Amino acid sequence: MNTQPLGLLVMAYGTPHSLDEVLPYYTDIRHGRPPSDEQLADLIRRYEAIGGVSPLAEITRRQAEGLAELLNADGGRPVRLYQGMKHTTPFISDAVEKMQEDGITEAIAIVLAPHYSTMSIETYHKQVRETAARLGGPAFRYIRDWHMEPRFLDVLTSRVQEALARCSDPQNAMVVFSAHSLPARILEMNDPYVDQLRESGDEIAKRLNLPHYMYAWQSAGRTHEPWLGPDILDVLSELREQGYREVVSCSQGFVADHLEVLYDIDIEAQARARDLGLHLVRTRQMNDDPAFLAGLRDAVRRAERETELIAP
Repeated sequence: MNTQPLGLLVMAYGTPHSLDEVLPYYTDIRHGRPPSDEQLADLIRRYEAIGGVSPLAEITRRQAEGLAELLNADGGRPVRLYQGMKHTTPFISDAVEKMQEDGITEAIAIVLAPHYSTMSIETYHKQVRETAARLGGPAFRYIRDWHMEPRFLDVLTSRVQEALARCSDPQNAMVVFSAHSLPARILEMNDPYVDQLRESGDEIAKRLNLPHYMYAWQSAGRTHEPWLGPDILDVLSELREQGYREVVSCSQGFVADHLEVLYDIDIEAQARARDLGLHLVRTRQMNDDPAFLAGLRDAVRRAERETELIAP
């Protein structure tokens, strides 16, 4: 067995660590274009509504460290952890540069999002490839997706089951699987994102024999082009009109408590549900649940065995 440490690059979207960082964070998301005063004020208002700062940075750290700990205890090749964020420090390029400085020659890259899209996961991988190519290393194995990882599905199933138990009439509750919306043009690009979301959602529905479930989108960007729909807020109104009284929201595209869950679901969607007279229950996020992290460990070890090592 190769005993040289395997670089483990754990990537995530990133989040401001304070309200002072919201402007540079938002500017980075907008490819260097600062937001308008109105846009900035709206985003700050959302962060203030969830307590002033998102817990995502701390949760991401615990997820990455927990994953590395499991990998270093399973008897396989030891790993050395690096974290790279897409829109905040430490940036992805910084992490790859640190790997090179540390003499890491082989690494595995995983994004803390289960489903692949050319407009999401691939953008992380592109930054890794470009930085590694500029530096002459390391060589990487890339994990494209892990939405059908058995242990991940086990935890997701238990989360939905737990949420249904909080309904007064679980058999007549609608389970809504949602994920972050993307520009609708991905439908013309043979992009697997939508199909993968249905694959994992359908598997959960099969395991639980759900009589009522559907798909919706959330957290669409504020741009002029159309985004994937229907939006979960519109779905809630439609479900009320159809006679539903209870809804379980499963944001399966997210694996941590952050703004898109704590505000978009817990505040915005809950307010809409109350206005409609609906009982809305949200599934708990994965965060650093050891059972979830064991699924990520399995995905890493499988990639180590089966995924091609790409030279810089």
